[in-house]
Amino acid sequence: MRKYLVIYEKTKTGFSAYAPDLPGVIATGKTRATVEKNIFEAIQFHIEGLKEEGIKIPKSQAEGEVLVFAK
Repeated sequence: MRKYLVIYEKTKTGFSAYAPDLPGVIATGKTRATVEKNIFEAIQFHIEGLKEEGIKIPKSQAEGEVLVFAK
């Protein structure tokens, strides 16, 4: 099982998401739940395509952290 960091961003029309370790894999949706479903499917589709083409699947290297700053 592989795990990939996914970044979610609020947009004017809903949400967008991308996986830094998988260039070009993006998703959008009107709700957070929709974009979560869409990015999961996009990652699955991308990995299946890499396997079919015989391309090595990238390892997860990106890390994330939430920093909290005082007001």
